[in-house]
Amino acid sequence: MPLRNQVQLIAYPDRMGGSLAALGDILETHLAKAVGGVHILPVYPSNADGGFSPLTHMEVDPAFGTWADVERIAARFDLCLDLTINHISDASVEFQDFLQHGMKSEYADLFVHVDQLGEISPDDLAKIHIRKEKEPFREVTFADGSSDRVWTTFTEKQIDLNYNSPRTYALMEEYIRFLTARGVKLFRLDAFGYTTKRIGTSCFLVEPDVYEILRWINTAATEHGAETLPEVHDHPSYQFAIALHGMRPYGFALPPLVLHALLDADSTFLKQWLRMCPRNQLTVLDTHDGICIPDVEGLLPTGKIQDLIDNVSQRSADPILRRAAANVHSVGAIYQLTCTFYDALKQNDDAYVAARAIQLFAPGIPQVYYVGWLAGTNEVEQAERTGDPREINRHYYSREQVDAAVKQPLVKRITRLMEFRSTYPAFNGRFALHYSNDKSVAMGWRHGEHSCELFVDLIFKKATIRYVDVRTDRTLTFKC
Repeated sequence: MPLRNQVQLIAYPDRMGGSLAALGDILETHLAKAVGGVHILPVYPSNADGGFSPLTHMEVDPAFGTWADVERIAARFDLCLDLTINHISDASVEFQDFLQHGMKSEYADLFVHVDQLGEISPDDLAKIHIRKEKEPFREVTFADGSSDRVWTTFTEKQIDLNYNSPRTYALMEEYIRFLTARGVKLFRLDAFGYTTKRIGTSCFLVEPDVYEILRWINTAATEHGAETLPEVHDHPSYQFAIALHGMRPYGFALPPLVLHALLDADSTFLKQWLRMCPRNQLTVLDTHDGICIPDVEGLLPTGKIQDLIDNVSQRSADPILRRAAANVHSVGAIYQLTCTFYDALKQNDDAYVAARAIQLFAPGIPQVYYVGWLAGTNEVEQAERTGDPREINRHYYSREQVDAAVKQPLVKRITRLMEFRSTYPAFNGRFALHYSNDKSVAMGWRHGEHSCELFVDLIFKKATIRYVDVRTDRTLTFKC
């Protein structure tokens, strides 16, 4: 059964109410008409990277709840879970067996053995796309005293998987079969770009290898009734390539384009992207990570990107840099801006509502991050305490805080927009960009007798929706 063309919520299993059971209650109580799906960030037992170092995909961390809690949510909403295809935890059964038995372990082929890849010259090493301060290798010592080096793109606790081994594919298929049996309809493929290890290249998004791996994963998911959502931050051409290969891409260019449009009162570049963006995408304005810059390179001029960075940086935590950037003051050095979207727009309620309206009318299925739904503000103290600047946008809401937040006028406006997007039939039809000057943006949808149009005045930050009420056959208008 295909994904519903309705808004999806992105949420942690424990940051709204403290548990999966509470998350299910909040969805049913406050968002029953507003969302048709939910992306729950990693529910698995993990020992690093905010849940993205899974010991397995076949268990729920008891601190969050049980599979029964997950299945309850899946019975009511389209469920998206992460499939971390690049790596597995060093605390996993498979890696612990490898440490005990070395190359005699039945799981030895799961991992990338660096010393079996041939000589790696300093020039080869310099080409590798790295995500930490040192080379992406870890030396391990076996029970018998011998040693080996394995590939670790991220932390030392996240051990990369070997996609030249049938055992890796067998493990992924086992995970896919297990998770779809529990109701998963969409797999977010985390960190897939790092699965391609070919010495002499960047070992990141190596073509055509990366699409061969993705096609296999997508085929396995399709056979079990699910779709895939590959996650990558890089030049926007990769999102078009993902769409051409029959998978759902992310609309990661939208957040910086919307910010530029509203902060500079200029719709030129946003409208250029709306004309050509993949129609099967999933759109976001904010996620558990930051506002990514590589995704808009080539869509916004370099000077405009720098202006955006300078503007938002005044209200954000330290930006996350690309490790290999030669000049940390250049546009190319910035990987993510760490800031809530509400703060990025200077806590201007009208601008924020206009941004959400643009997202909800853009082609694709919209995903709304839980902090974004509740118009959360920067958690500077939390980011400083944890040492992770991304924590600025990862607030822990108690159930009482959620119940209070949904009563706020701004949150009511956002929820009303989400309900309109999830229930009005025109969004199942054809998208059209309507004429507007460079200080505004207008777009609409039509499906049979249903039609709706959004107009956003970028100077005054006002958004208005006109739609046909089929019951009365009248054209109605509401201010967002």
